[in-house]
Amino acid sequence: MMSRVSSVGRTGAPRLTAVLRSEDRVTPLELFFDLVFVLAITQCTALMAANPTWEGLAQGLLVLGVLWWSWVGYAWFTSVVDPEEGVVRFAIFAAMAALLVVALCVPEAFDDLALLFACGYAVVRFAQIGLFIVASRDDPALRRSVIGLAGGTAIGVGLLVAASAADGALQGALWALALMLDMGEPYLFGSEGWKLVPGHFAERHGLIVIIALGESIVAIGVGAEGGVDAGVVAAAVLGVVVAAALWWLYFDVVALVAERRLSKAAAGREQNEIARDSFSYLHFPMVAGIVLVALGLKKTLEHVEDPLDVQIALAMLGGTAVYLLAHVAFRWRNVHRFSSQRLLCAVLLVALIPAAVELPALATLGIVAALLAVLIAYERFQFAELRERLRHQLASEPVGD
Repeated sequence: MMSRVSSVGRTGAPRLTAVLRSEDRVTPLELFFDLVFVLAITQCTALMAANPTWEGLAQGLLVLGVLWWSWVGYAWFTSVVDPEEGVVRFAIFAAMAALLVVALCVPEAFDDLALLFACGYAVVRFAQIGLFIVASRDDPALRRSVIGLAGGTAIGVGLLVAASAADGALQGALWALALMLDMGEPYLFGSEGWKLVPGHFAERHGLIVIIALGESIVAIGVGAEGGVDAGVVAAAVLGVVVAAALWWLYFDVVALVAERRLSKAAAGREQNEIARDSFSYLHFPMVAGIVLVALGLKKTLEHVEDPLDVQIALAMLGGTAVYLLAHVAFRWRNVHRFSSQRLLCAVLLVALIPAAVELPALATLGIVAALLAVLIAYERFQFAELRERLRHQLASEPVGD
């Protein structure tokens, strides 16, 4: 059992406390916190759907990146500190409120609500840093890492505030710079001082993938608001096939192997760098790919008989390709093995984008579903023995082994 960072005062009144995490399980409060991120993802899809242009897609992905990195900060924090102990619980509630305001601002994050978005984002990020400072009271290495994070975050927030007064290419450039600086902080300030509980950290990221996949199901429902006919029913069924395939490709074996690799790594720099690369970094293109697929599903359900616009075709096929390419990199980072079949499938999807702007949207969705089904069938047949051995072995081993 890990120790209490700060305790109850002499008078018996509780002081500012933070209790280090001692269990692998994700707590109900963390799941509650993630519900706000559900809205944030939905808003990113809505932003791109309302402006399905190259500029709209870029804006949606920039907003998603900023929101992703704020979520990542809390995933690291709650893998150090039990969020349901002491005043941390109330701080998490406050962060939820701020994140909700940020999510509500997403559709106008580059327009009238840009400054409010930046200010709400500042509250979310600095609340997490303040909690980290409390948690690092007796840990100088963690404290140094947190101070570095605070400096980088201040610059990133400042750039978003400056972007709220700009527009056009300059505004987009400031957003991109803020995101790059934010995500580059773990490299700039090192990885030695951070701490995490491997099982919890891996599970938290697996749950956020499920949340993103849930957005694809929501997109089907939103896209079908214009009415339900045979074409819409077929598209809805194919959409579920695509979402299920994306789930299968991650959770069947990949997530199990990644969690085991993280658990087996030596605590400290090695484990932190695997967590940073495999989870904080490489899960972002997975989530972004799923959000782009959700956009494609929404637009397909709206007009199943019409060809997709090139931007939406790129979202549907390119988003699926990005998801698969992230898996290729994810596997290489964890076990140093190359997934040629997933790479080939990604290349085929990108190559089909020109055809997607000519075919009915329903046909394009059917092609995506068929390619993913073939990929899963191939892997199931080609690696059947290895798959069964890994699944049974990893499921039966205690996480701490």
